[in-house]
Amino acid sequence: MIQQRREFSVAEFDYVIVGAGPAGCALANRLSADPDVSVLLIEAGDQDTNPMISIPGAAAQLFGDPDAMWFHPTHPFGPAGEPEVWLRGKTLGGSSSVNGMVYNRGSREDYDELERLGNPGWGWDHILAAYKEIEDNPFGASDVRGAGGPLRVSTRTEGDPLLDDVIDAGGELGWQRAEDLNENDDERVGYTMATIRDGLRVSAAGAFLHPVAERDNLTVAVHTTVDRVVIEDGRAVGVLGRQDGEAFEATATREVILAAGALASPKILQLSGVGPAETLREAGVDVVVDSPNVGARMREHRAFQMQVRLTEDLGYNKILSTPEGQQAAMVEYQTSQTGVLAAPAFEIVGFFKTRPDLDRPDAQFQIAPFSIAPREQGKALEIEREPGMMGIGYALRPTSEGSVRITSADPDAPVDIDANYLDTEYDRTTTVAIFRTLRGLFGTGPLAKRVERETLPGPEVDTDQEIQDFALTVGSAGYHAVGTCAMGPNDDDVVDSRLRVRGVANLRVVDASVFPTLVSGNLNGPVSALGWRAADLIIEDA
Repeated sequence: MIQQRREFSVAEFDYVIVGAGPAGCALANRLSADPDVSVLLIEAGDQDTNPMISIPGAAAQLFGDPDAMWFHPTHPFGPAGEPEVWLRGKTLGGSSSVNGMVYNRGSREDYDELERLGNPGWGWDHILAAYKEIEDNPFGASDVRGAGGPLRVSTRTEGDPLLDDVIDAGGELGWQRAEDLNENDDERVGYTMATIRDGLRVSAAGAFLHPVAERDNLTVAVHTTVDRVVIEDGRAVGVLGRQDGEAFEATATREVILAAGALASPKILQLSGVGPAETLREAGVDVVVDSPNVGARMREHRAFQMQVRLTEDLGYNKILSTPEGQQAAMVEYQTSQTGVLAAPAFEIVGFFKTRPDLDRPDAQFQIAPFSIAPREQGKALEIEREPGMMGIGYALRPTSEGSVRITSADPDAPVDIDANYLDTEYDRTTTVAIFRTLRGLFGTGPLAKRVERETLPGPEVDTDQEIQDFALTVGSAGYHAVGTCAMGPNDDDVVDSRLRVRGVANLRVVDASVFPTLVSGNLNGPVSALGWRAADLIIEDA
């Protein structure tokens, strides 16, 4: 049951889950399946009743909405020395309720690497089993995908001439056309696999939470911010926070599970006294466990943006750049749940190698049949009037490491986010190679005839240094941060392979922060599977 206020039938639960994003919703579904177990799922935001959430093409309208989004400013960086704002979902479903709905799973090698790093139980065979259980893939069940699961994914069934030219251009560059982009790990390009069903967004709340929300043993508390975990005698026993400004407390008799994401979970741990001792002392927090890598080892995709002007009036700019066009698109959507507003943020996804000697793709790009006006941080996107197309690209597995650290014992104080993009030579050279390949894609085959000129950044940006500076100045986060509570076998790894926090009993972290390396693609799917897989471990340990 979803509680708008703190009217719980009990204040004590077996499991307290903090964060109702993909991992938290999957955990709530699985753990509450046992009627003898009581589960509390806590969400700082509101219920996901905003009508813009369900409309795929309305995602950009949520970017400036403080009721739907968290806005996290980073430490200044790059040639201009400016910060950027990292967005996260602030509602049931978390970022899956506000994201671009791109569904990638990562490659087999990503998960087998987790095992090689000392994390048994996280290899491809284990995570594939989770994917097959959660997926409802329109291409049906097979050895590598699932059907009939709670998380519906879909892809475009009819081609668009402009977008087909993108795919054909990729073919001329040697990439295979893929109907299901998750079917293999080869160089490939195709229409996006997206968390959309019948023209409606499929968020984690829609897939995992709402179908079971009426279970008597599941309580969902919204408008509830967790400030810290209560730790007594080395054991997590509950959480303290605020609900609508009033003091809030919940007790966990079995486990507290942090599923608040790669920014919030390390913040909560640090506020609870679990983190780098020097950071905690400087912030005025008593040290409970000196865990030096809480908030460290963060990895994030640095996505550069490229835009071109089209020779013909194709794409979505004409529709989306005027009130009249937007109204027409909404009428079409409300009538049939089709059209521009039924599409994911990016309609083409591709994976390729920046060097022929590589054994798998190290680069990803995404293409949208529209172009955007210069962005203002934390505000809704605006579409250009003249016809255009946009692409973004990034290194799939960057090696630069940033950090997230509290600056005060006040839970409302902002954290210090150091993105540390392109800090390694590998990240810099790979980003340059991806940029040149994407520029080449727009000049290849039938697509070249559609392109009048490159408008962003323009041909004047051409040297390696200029490209790197452009990526840092005009690019953006992929919103795929990981690693801030990374799993591993060593004493200084924040969690072990069963996602248990070292130094505190009955406390786990289950979200993107536990990945020590980035998965090859977008994170919505991997974090959903992570939550599903983690439930197996929690149930086994009960």
